[in-house]
Amino acid sequence: MNMNMPWTAADVFFAFTMWAVMMVGMMAGSAAPVLLLFGSARRARGAPGMPLAVFWFGAGYLVVWVGFSACAALVQWALHDSAMLSPMMAASSPRLAGAILIGAGLYQLTPIKGACLTHCRSPLSFLMIHWRDGNAGALQMGVRHGAYCLGCCWALMGVLFVVGVMNLVWVAALTAFVLVEKIGPAGARVARVAGVAMIVFGLLLAAGVT
Repeated sequence: MNMNMPWTAADVFFAFTMWAVMMVGMMAGSAAPVLLLFGSARRARGAPGMPLAVFWFGAGYLVVWVGFSACAALVQWALHDSAMLSPMMAASSPRLAGAILIGAGLYQLTPIKGACLTHCRSPLSFLMIHWRDGNAGALQMGVRHGAYCLGCCWALMGVLFVVGVMNLVWVAALTAFVLVEKIGPAGARVARVAGVAMIVFGLLLAAGVT
């Protein structure tokens, strides 16, 4: 992608593909527990076509994140055309970067984030409440779980526009943080502490202190 030229359709498609691959890689680890539990539950019920049902559950989950990737690519396109991205695809304006961090931090403290995180941290409870039979039911469950996961993590993914979409170190760090939130013993508390930290750092960044 030429940082000095308007994007073509090929550039938008490349950005979408990059985001889709990145989101699949980042969210696969946190999705594994519910996929394994779903497969075990299908076996315990003696349901036929168990591997195929797990595939459809995973496909439904991925559909949500592919949709998010399309939105992220469009946001990146808009920022690029506004000359607000660096060559590393990070916000070039400290105020914009600070606003993104503050927004992400505030979202970490909202009831919506807390409710979605609770669902993600309780895969057994999710399956008991939202169980559907058949492959169509598995797809529906996957989409629903993906929606909870998106509600939990979309703002964190936005932080990539602060640290650099192409910064693999931060991609790995955010992936690890998502895992800690979802499967760590103090995940909910970690999410809130991180939210406060993002707000503070975002205010400092916007004020030009850092």
